Amino acid sequence: MPPFATTAELHAALARSDAEATHGTFHTGRYRCRYLAWGESDRPPVVFVHGLTDQTRSFAMVMARLVDAGYRCVGYELPNGLDDGANLGMYRHPDLVADLVALLDHLKLDRADLLGSSFGTTVALRALATHPDRFRRGVLKGGFARRPLRWTERGPARLGRYWPWRLGQLPGYRVAMARLEGQGFSHCPPEIFRFLLTCGGAAPACTVARRALMLDTLDLRPLLPSIPHPVLMIGGDCDGIVYRWCEEELERGLKDVCRVELTPCGHYPQYTMPGPTAEAIAGFLA
Repeated sequence: MPPFATTAELHAALARSDAEATHGTFHTGRYRCRYLAWGESDRPPVVFVHGLTDQTRSFAMVMARLVDAGYRCVGYELPNGLDDGANLGMYRHPDLVADLVALLDHLKLDRADLLGSSFGTTVALRALATHPDRFRRGVLKGGFARRPLRWTERGPARLGRYWPWRLGQLPGYRVAMARLEGQGFSHCPPEIFRFLLTCGGAAPACTVARRALMLDTLDLRPLLPSIPHPVLMIGGDCDGIVYRWCEEELERGLKDVCRVELTPCGHYPQYTMPGPTAEAIAGFLA
């Protein structure tokens, strides 16, 4: 099978997710959390935490392969403050971890493997450090312990807290994503890039802005030495969003870590290279 995503694989994975996964909602104590669980309940669980602008659906192709490999995949939507009752103005980073643990309790998962993607890697890192008994292994895709905003990002983020639009409605959204990630999608059919724009474009701009500002002052490096779990890092050789020095800080700080670099690949291998991504995850978790 080719390493790059195809239109047929995308359509098949989305159809399977809709038909085979259990979709539910529960209240964490802070917001109404939407989640899916895909795979037999007696299989080893892998919990996915999506990124800054993303959603669980973006991992459909990776999840399909892991389900076929004998895992149970669980994904959930981070609070958006738009239609889930979350008060993002009151949210702090540890609250995101408390929501994750509430999901484990709701699904009666005593222990699980944990995968964080981009912004979701910060949730995963804090969860591994503060609730070590609830997790077996960790996977960080496009990971970092800190990623302060550049001045060109900080101003729009502060203004964006009050924007009523979704990202896809903002002028220049498609152009910006093509500039950042065009190289990573160059080997895939155009529909794969449109899927990225659909998933990311649905995110409320005000939600993304508040998450970004949360990152601006976040520094999880002091927690890294306390994480006892084996950790796999997955990175792309042409990632235009998370810089290589961000990953290097994780490699220096974590006790038990290895890194797989996908090429040619950007920040979104779950879209562009689901086969190699799932293979790396399954091999590590096994």
